[in-house]
Amino acid sequence: MTLRVLVVDDDDLMRAGLRAVLSVDDRIVVVGEASDGRQAVELTRREEPDVVLMDVRMPQLDGIGATAEIVAGGSAARILILTTFEDDDYVFGALCAGASGFLLKRTQPEQLIAAIHTVAAGESLLSPAVTRTVIDRMTRQPQPDPVAGRRLMELTPREREVLESVARGRTNGEIAELLSVEESTVKTHVKRILAKLRLRDRVQAVILAYETGLVRPGDGPRVRGDTI
Repeated sequence: MTLRVLVVDDDDLMRAGLRAVLSVDDRIVVVGEASDGRQAVELTRREEPDVVLMDVRMPQLDGIGATAEIVAGGSAARILILTTFEDDDYVFGALCAGASGFLLKRTQPEQLIAAIHTVAAGESLLSPAVTRTVIDRMTRQPQPDPVAGRRLMELTPREREVLESVARGRTNGEIAELLSVEESTVKTHVKRILAKLRLRDRVQAVILAYETGLVRPGDGPRVRGDTI
């Protein structure tokens, strides 16, 4: 299966470099380039890429705003944020806008290619640093939102248990061991949770669990990365 990728960056040299990196994988085809967020939204609508490599700081419309517009427009494209900035406002803003992953531009070429395949497969690229940022940011949020909390009523007791473990940073393997089930069963539960709560990926599930008070800051084991 060929993956269609849109490259978005306001630096001409960076776009050329990314195109060169992606050209080594014959399963990836770059369907277009955009130099600002507004062009990114328009090209995503026209070209229907599978994955958008999105810069953050750009003229016209930044990467976070472009991500929000693409997601709100109902595009099936997965957004992979690629930036030089590690500021938690950028990370949190991008993930809340609907991005499926967040990588720094110093990422090795092979890791970037692997990340594209990961998010294109419907998984979220959730590194330990990014997960920690999300959870740390949630500790500074107001009290749990009772309206958001009512969404959890759609889940079965076992699904709530799985969501709680996901939010506490447990990997699928650790959840399987804790619940004495197969890892494939955990993956099925996670997919059902995302579908019922109308969430794009595991990142948004973590955010919702903290927003609703299902998990409190400081609970659970040290966070680790995982995919679903």
